[in-house]
This record gives sequence, C-alpha cells and structure tokens, in this order.
Amino acid sequence: MRLVAPALAVWAAAASALGLPGRWVAWAAVTCAVAALVLLAAPAARASRASRASRAGGAAGSGPASSGAHPRAAVTRSWAASAAAVLLCVSAGAAVAGLHGADVRRGPVPGLAREHARVDAEVRVTSDARPTRPGVRGDHSTPALLLIAADVTEVVRPDGASTRVRTPVLLMVPAGGHRADWQKLLPSTRLRLSGRLSPPAHGGERLAAVLRVDGDGAPRITGSPTWPQRAAGGLRSGLREATDGLDGDARALLPGLVVGDTSRVSPELHDAFKATDLTHLLSVSGANLSILLFLLIGPPGRALNSERRGLAPRLGVSLRGTALTGGALTLAFVVVCRPEPSVLRAAACGLITLLAIGTGRRRSLLPALAAAVVLLVLYDPWLARSYGFLLSVLATGALLTLAPRWSTALRARRVPAGPAEVLAAAAAAQAVCAPVVVVLASRVSLVAIPCNLLAEFAVAPATVLGFAALAAAPVAMPVAELLAQVAGVPVGWIAKVARTGAGLPGAQARWPGGWPGAALLAGLTVPAVLLLPRLARRPSACAVAGLLLVLAVLRPVPLTRIMTGWPPPDWAFVLCDVGQGDAMVLAAGKGTGVVVDAGPDPRAVDRCLRDLGVTRVPLVVLTHFHADHVRGLPGVLRGRAVGAIQTTSLEEPPAQAAFVRRTAAAARVATVRAEPGERRRTGPLAWQVLWPRDSPRAVHGGVGAAEPREPNDSSVTLRVRAAGGLTLLLLGDLEPPAQRGLLRSREGPGRVDVLKVAHHGSAFQDAGLLHSVRPRLALISCGADNPYGHPSARTVSALKAAGARVLRTDTDGAIAVSGNGSGLRAVGRS
Repeated sequence: MRLVAPALAVWAAAASALGLPGRWVAWAAVTCAVAALVLLAAPAARASRASRASRAGGAAGSGPASSGAHPRAAVTRSWAASAAAVLLCVSAGAAVAGLHGADVRRGPVPGLAREHARVDAEVRVTSDARPTRPGVRGDHSTPALLLIAADVTEVVRPDGASTRVRTPVLLMVPAGGHRADWQKLLPSTRLRLSGRLSPPAHGGERLAAVLRVDGDGAPRITGSPTWPQRAAGGLRSGLREATDGLDGDARALLPGLVVGDTSRVSPELHDAFKATDLTHLLSVSGANLSILLFLLIGPPGRALNSERRGLAPRLGVSLRGTALTGGALTLAFVVVCRPEPSVLRAAACGLITLLAIGTGRRRSLLPALAAAVVLLVLYDPWLARSYGFLLSVLATGALLTLAPRWSTALRARRVPAGPAEVLAAAAAAQAVCAPVVVVLASRVSLVAIPCNLLAEFAVAPATVLGFAALAAAPVAMPVAELLAQVAGVPVGWIAKVARTGAGLPGAQARWPGGWPGAALLAGLTVPAVLLLPRLARRPSACAVAGLLLVLAVLRPVPLTRIMTGWPPPDWAFVLCDVGQGDAMVLAAGKGTGVVVDAGPDPRAVDRCLRDLGVTRVPLVVLTHFHADHVRGLPGVLRGRAVGAIQTTSLEEPPAQAAFVRRTAAAARVATVRAEPGERRRTGPLAWQVLWPRDSPRAVHGGVGAAEPREPNDSSVTLRVRAAGGLTLLLLGDLEPPAQRGLLRSREGPGRVDVLKVAHHGSAFQDAGLLHSVRPRLALISCGADNPYGHPSARTVSALKAAGARVLRTDTDGAIAVSGNGSGLRAVGRS
C-alpha cells in the first residue's frame, strides 16, 4: 500500500494543475519540492548530531545511549521519507501538468480560436474518426459529424502569414458523401484542410481549439501514415472483412470487443449496452490484454513457480524470454487497439508485472497498479482528468482489493468457487464505479450486476477467437471467417443479454447527476456493503430484498399503479413528457395504444410506453416530419408489435422523411399516407383526419392556390372519440392560417373535451379556433427551460379565458386524461 499515496498525490496534483495559471503551478511545485528536501534532510541531520553526541559521551565514559532512541528515530525517518515521497510526487505531477498545459496554450491557434478565424492548416491525425449521433435542435436534426483528434503542424492566418506549430485540435467533419474516406484515415496521416476555429467547449482540456472543416469533400492527404499504423489498420480492416458474413449484432460487436471498432454499432444497440453498464465491452478494455497475457504466462502469482501455467512454459520459454514476448505482445496490443486510457493502464500494469517476472522478483498487482498510475500520469497528465482512466483504475483496484474478500465470504457460505469469484468481481466493480457513472449519466442501472455476470462467461472465448481471426485474416481469410463465425456465438449472446436487460421496464433508475449525486450514491453504498454480511446471515431478509429488486426491475403495471398511482387505471389519452417535442398515446385496449408523434428522443417515448404497459401499437401517426415529432420513432418500434406508420403527404424536410422511411423499412413496418376525411377505428377508439384537405382554396392564398407547402401547416390533424364519448382534437403544429382554414372547412373540428394545443403552445394561435372548440382541458407539450419561450403566456391566458384548464409537460410531467362529462379529469406525473 506504500505506493498508493504517491499515486493519488500525482493524480490529484496533475488534475488540479491543468486548470491553474502557470505561475501558481510553478510556485506549488517548488514549494512542495523544497518541503520534501527539508523532510529528507532533517532526520539525517538529527541522526548525525545524535551520532556525534554518542561518540562524545562514550569518550567521556557516560555509558551507552538509551536503547529506545534508535527505534523512534527509525520510525521518524520512515514517516519523513513517506511524506517526502508524497510531496515530491505532488511537485512532479504539478510541474509536468503545468508544462503540458502551457504547451497547449502556446502559439497562435488559441488566439485565432477566440476570434473564430478562418484558417488553412496542415494537420497530423492522432486518432480514428468517431461518428456523433444526430441530435435534435428545435424542429430540425443537427447533422451527424465525424470527430478526429489531430495536431496542427502549420497554420496560415487570414492575412496569409504562415507559422509552424504543434497544437492539438479537434476536427469536426460533416458526415457527407465522403464519410467513408474520412473514416479510413489512420493516425499519423497528414492532411491539408480549411475551416473555422473556435474555442473548446470546456476549459482545461487537452485541446487548444475546435476546427470545423469546410464542406464535405474528400480529405486532402499530404502524407501517408507510418508503417506501424498501416500494419495495425490492415489488421483491423481484415477483422472487419472477416465479420462481414455475421448477423447484425455480432457483425457490429466483434470488432468493437476485439479492437474497439464501433463504427457498425447502431444507436439502439449502444443504448442497450449503456443501460446495462456493459459499455466497457464496446471499447477495448484492460480485460482484453489481461486475457492474452493470462494465455501466455498463466496466473501471475505462479509465474516463478515450477508448476507455472500458460503457453510460455509449455513451449519451453524461459522467464526472461516470457517477459520479452509479453512486452512485445503488449506494445503490439496498444498500437492495434489504440492508446485508450484503459488500454494504457492495462499495458503499464502488464509491463510492470512482466518486468518482475523477467527479473525473478515477486510483485503483487496492487503496487503494479499504483506504479502504473504514477508513470502514466507523469507521461500524460491529461489522463488525470479522463473519466475512462478513472473508471479503469477504480474497477481494477476493486478487483484487487474488494473482490478477493467478497469471494472468500461467498465461498464461506457454500457458494462454489467459480461463481463466487465472478459474482464478487462484478459486484465490487459495480460498487466503486457506479458513483462515477452517475456523474456522467444521472442514472443507476439496476440490472448491471446480473447482466455483467451473464455476459462474463462469453467475453473470454469471444476475445480469444476474435484475436485469432484478427491474426489469421492477413494470411488466411477463410480461416479468419471461420473463427469469426465461431466467435459470433458468444458475441451474439452478449448482445442478447444487453438487449434483454435494457428491455426490462426498470432497467434504469433516475438519480441526481453531478458530483453531489455521486457522493449521495457512495454514501448509501458504503453502509449497504457493511450491512451485507449481517443480511447474508438471514435467508428470509435476503429473499425479501431479492424479491423487491426483481419487482423494481420488472415493474409490473398493477404494482406500479398501486405504488405510484401511475398510470390511472382508466386512462384514455396520455401526453408523454418527451421534452421539447410531441408524443401522445391513445388507449385502444389492454396493452394496446395508438401513438401520435414520437418526440425527439427514442428513450423518452419508449419509457412512456413502458410505463403505460403498451406492447402493441396498431398505428403510429406522424403529423409531420419535423425532428421533434419523428426522431423518437425507433423508441416506439423497440420491442413492440407495430401495424403501420401513417404520415402526412408533404415530405418536408426531405432528410427527416428519409429517416422515417429507413427506420420503418428496418423494422419491416409499412408506411401509408393520411387521406383527407378518412375514418378509422380500433378497439374503443375512432378518429377522423380533418387536415390537410384536398381543397382548391389554399391556406395562404385564395381560390386556385395549391395545398400548403410548409411542414407545420401540413400537419395531420385528428378528431378522436374514445370510450364514453370523450373527444380530443390533435392539431400537430398548425400555424394560424392553417387553423383558420380548418375552422372554415366543411367538416370543422366542432366542440371537443380535450385539445392538444398546436406547436407547443407558441404565441401563433388563431383565437377563433380556440373559442370555437372551447375545450375543457388544454394540453401543451414543451420542454423545461426551452429556448423558444414555449408556452406563450398569451396563449395560456387565451385558453384559460376560453374556459380550459391548462396542463403542460414542462411543469406537470406526463399527463393522463380519463373519465368523461362531469367525471373528466387530468393527472400530471410531475
């Protein structure tokens, strides 16, 4: 444990110094170094004085010195040396971090970024391209981008002046028609490009600027990658080719599990791994290297014994040869799988262990972990601020300290050795990593431990077979394809575990985010762990706790309704809380609902449907193709039987219309267009399409004008009648001209009980329509603190003046409507 304190000192000093001014860092580093030298010099000076006094006393015949003085002096020297080591580590960590921080800030690039200047630059790529997920901003989707880390080696200012530099930046490349060419770029490739600089989103980052590349053309390559990167890229490409014949999930996951290539992983599959805390399997982790080294040397604790295991002793390789072979394997692993934080941590630990084996000295893995932290943070102080590095170190530390104790405790309670070790490892890693995950995701996974246990048995065979396919691909592709086919079996199992676990209604529980939420979770975890031994001695208490956990995960609707009152047992309509967007569910029988719009986020609408117990959707109506109404469609389709998707006839914007077609085709669900005046019925529901109309009178013009060509005004508008005669008018995002056209149409909306207010309650409403329909309830779907000011205070006042009770999702949460006549009521889930 002596190395733990210096490791923590280096880590804390580097993390703090990266965000401090240079003079403060220099002052702190010098002060700590001087204090360390004083601590080291003081015991030596005292020992020298004591020695001279002892010799003088002996010469004078005064007798021997006190026998207790030397032990106390030894203890003092030990404490002084330990404190000095910590101070020296603080000084070194601060100094190195200060130098790295200053290196990022020097040169003209940071200043040009603050001015948002346009530049021409030559850059050297330092990472693979990472695609972003399309987001939703207002009614449109933000474009997908490719993110590439790079070093600017030459920058040409707007005035034409050129400067040679070495400044780290993040390239943001539009994912256009040449996306594949950008994704093929290997680290160390040199490019010439133009774009606009901007400051990074957060201070204290490794980046000096963000460079948004102009256009979506092919990259202009000015220098080829180095031969190690070409060799590594060839191996990764060979593995992708070998997996082309696998099914969707295995084809996407095997390259990610082996070399961290997640380019084929769909957003839905990534969300499933995130919900079950299995994301460490989507990126290369230290476990992959541990498996390879285990095959080579066997258990590290037996590496020096005659009965040592692994391939090396069976092949007659000496300890020194084993260490050299393992070192070469580790370096090759880092190059092929990229120097991610967890990979660097595992590589450093592995090299330290191999050094101990090669020199014939025994070393436990905890000092190796602490030494790895010290070396890596001094080599790259930015790791001190990396959440990936933090999670990797915490998980490894838990496996080395907590897991063995918990495994022993489980075996003492008659749990077989193998399951005890796996269960203890999964529980220990989850206990220490969950608070950090809360900082990033504001949620706690209730299925993480069982899902990790079920997936653990498939990780080792999938990894070994995947690396075998990787090695075989360059020389024998048929062999590589066969190995990939075999590896596809355990990889498919891992994907099935993730999808099944994420599909459970209570897979995740919301939790306060940020470091306060992490502290709260840690504060609850510690006493829970301390109480577990007492709980384990009471089988009845264990059974009750297990039953409560199962119920929390399965969340049966009747029990949820009793505990929370949601959803009301006789709900007819529910306006889901999906943020700044629209999604509504119309009850059509037990477990059945018609969905009108899907909101901007698949997870939000999926959660709403799960809470309502909806497993069958006869029809999805998408009123128009704006992103805040259609981007959540995958969440509606996820795990449900969907009959058809009905859309408006105006396919604007084209990108969103194409997204709906692709999503429907992938789910094998038919798409149909809403016909003016059409009437439909399913179960107790009946509805009529009121708008848009096939009329020569346009919304924006007079006789002879065409149908509306604006997406909002082409919204499918429905008048719905539920059981008991309860009526609902769904306006989509109709603007005032279209609302007036609807009011003048032959089959006008008439009086209704409930109105879903158009366009999130914006100020653009037709007062005549509001007074004509005279709803008793007005429902507004809008996001909290949205930048558009929705809902408008003027609209809310007009609705109340018309006699309506107004409810809104930003303050009331999801809203359920039930009853009829005098029994009409609405309940918000705030």
